[in-house]
Amino acid sequence: MSKKRSRLGPPWLFVAPALLVYAAIVIYPSVAGVVYAFTDWTGIGDWSFVGLRNFDTLLHDDQSLGALKNTLLLTVAIVVVQNGIGLLLALGVHARIKSRMVLRAVFFAPVVVSPVMIAFLWKYVYNPAPDAGLNGLLGAVGLGSLRQDWLGDPSLALWSVAAMVVWQNAGYSMVIFLAGLEGIGKDVREAATIDGAGPVARFRYVTWPLLAPATTINVMLSTIGGLKLFDQVFAATGGGPGYATETLSTVLYKQAFVFGRYGYSTAVALVLALFVAAVSLVQIRYLRAREDNA
Repeated sequence: MSKKRSRLGPPWLFVAPALLVYAAIVIYPSVAGVVYAFTDWTGIGDWSFVGLRNFDTLLHDDQSLGALKNTLLLTVAIVVVQNGIGLLLALGVHARIKSRMVLRAVFFAPVVVSPVMIAFLWKYVYNPAPDAGLNGLLGAVGLGSLRQDWLGDPSLALWSVAAMVVWQNAGYSMVIFLAGLEGIGKDVREAATIDGAGPVARFRYVTWPLLAPATTINVMLSTIGGLKLFDQVFAATGGGPGYATETLSTVLYKQAFVFGRYGYSTAVALVLALFVAAVSLVQIRYLRAREDNA
């Protein structure tokens, strides 16, 4: 018994400090946040329990409901377009072309740049002036009629933000799909070719099913990233014009640090966390089943 204790003793002594730090900076704030979601805490001073009042306010708040709608629309757009472009890029740079290594680096480069820097860069691209950024390019190629106030028009702002996010993260999806393509044996494709399968048939019946694990990872990461999107939205539009680009994350931030409604903001955070967990669970079950059937 004493020998067993001596073997188990040192590892726990090494792990204990890390566990204490984790509990202090992760577990305690998380539990406290759940508690504050049921209070009227303003961030300073005393607070009292208000039950489900914060959640009732959330369900009847037009701004929060609009932010939920925007969050869902952004997520769907990001998941579909980002992964579609990422797959096309992966197929392109997987081909035996001399510049494929350079192209991989170029397409992946935006991923390592700060999202805030990307937002400020695209604010210039979306400059509403007729001779600047995207509008200037459209005018130069004879498409001046398509010039828009990309971030100032409520009907365009949300999709402009989505395009910004897709541009930055498509390279990330590309790398994951590329790893999946590299794992498909050449003999499998050659066998399909010998059987008479053309390029489209090989992709549909051989490549795409074998990319199921990479698809699962990409869809999960892009979904979670879209649901909690904050940096690019806040830096580019601040949730505007009006509430056109508000997301649950920007509502959470403003309620806490602008209006001092910490209790309500933690309620929004709790709903967002549960929503992300529920969507992720449904997705992972479906995608895992797809992998098993591939």
